[in-house]
Amino acid sequence: MRPSTLPSFQPSPPRGLRLEALFDELSELAGQRNAIDGRIVEIAAEMDRDGLWAATGCKSMAELIAWKIGVSPHNATSVMTVARRSEELPRCTVALQEGRLSLDQVQVIADRSGPESDAHYLHIAERMTVAQLRTAVALEPKPVPDPKPEPGPSISKSVTGEYTTYRIRVNNVEAAKVDAALASHRDGLIGDWKRDHADAEAGAPTPPFPTAKDAFMSLIDAGWDADVARRPHGQHTTVVVHLDVEKSVANLHLGPVLSGDDRRYLLCDATCEVWFERDGQPIGSGRATRTISRRLRRALERRDHGTCVVPGCGATRGLHAHHLVHWENGGETELDNLALVCPFHHRAHHRGDITIAGPAHVLTVTDGDGDVMQRGSLARPPTTPPPAVAPYRGPTGERAQWKWYHPFEPPPPTPN
Repeated sequence: MRPSTLPSFQPSPPRGLRLEALFDELSELAGQRNAIDGRIVEIAAEMDRDGLWAATGCKSMAELIAWKIGVSPHNATSVMTVARRSEELPRCTVALQEGRLSLDQVQVIADRSGPESDAHYLHIAERMTVAQLRTAVALEPKPVPDPKPEPGPSISKSVTGEYTTYRIRVNNVEAAKVDAALASHRDGLIGDWKRDHADAEAGAPTPPFPTAKDAFMSLIDAGWDADVARRPHGQHTTVVVHLDVEKSVANLHLGPVLSGDDRRYLLCDATCEVWFERDGQPIGSGRATRTISRRLRRALERRDHGTCVVPGCGATRGLHAHHLVHWENGGETELDNLALVCPFHHRAHHRGDITIAGPAHVLTVTDGDGDVMQRGSLARPPTTPPPAVAPYRGPTGERAQWKWYHPFEPPPPTPN
């Protein structure tokens, strides 16, 4: 049998050549990525400088960047850190746009360096890793901070084992009020103790004599009982509104007139006590009811995954149950007419900055210009060639000799 003239396998190139080829490709891609990040920083700086992001319904530029380009909040914050100092650090920003520095390298400089340090850090940044740059910036002498003001009133709590320690700091006038209240309650407890054990036989077991701690707990109990008597539904927000049935004008009880937006915002998820008036005279009272029941609230949180329904917002705490069709306009308190929104976007909706329209299963959110806010990022397959920049060579990887390093010295202040 004649042997085959073709080899049975193709020999692979040596490992070193393969690794070198892959490193060359990584270097080229890293340079292009740095240049793309530089352009993203430039766009973000323009949007932030001219206030173009205000019509998008986002809380901040970092939130907008995270939403639109699909990055983490940490990376979006890095972009905005560089963007806000791009005019102050023009050399480092240009190096980023040319692919010679990475976004992380410039972010360390923008986040921690002092003013007028652009040229100093550009000279060393191309050879230093991100960790080395953090050390270099940390060695920079910091300005002498202003003396800290004396701490104000505060209350703190710490738990150790079975005991909890409270530390309360108040001014002297409030401290005198606390001392008087504790003394009053302790005197009362001592009087009760003496009355209850005046006829006790010698040697009979008696409860401990009242202490300052007992007086404090008595003060807490008295305040709690008084609050419950004053506000039987104190765990919820109660809004008392006087509504003119002819003019559709409402005002808070013993308070100012409400705008239509404020009225709808306050009554979206609250205990509502409505008094109907005509010609300034009460003609009847509406129901007092907590509009969103606990069971309905749980179903709402499960459906909306416990987050604000506005695209790009990831808020999960302090969410409001918003009526898509307000209850005073005939909207029912049903799951299809409710949506979870954060306080920021709830107010933005009632101010007219954004619009949230239902029903809930086909929810539509539009920004201030009437454009629909779409979920997901703007990422799409590129239609233009990558930036024509030199490959990114990266830091040298050498160990830094910090004893020979001269940190950046801020220039002395100019005399007036």
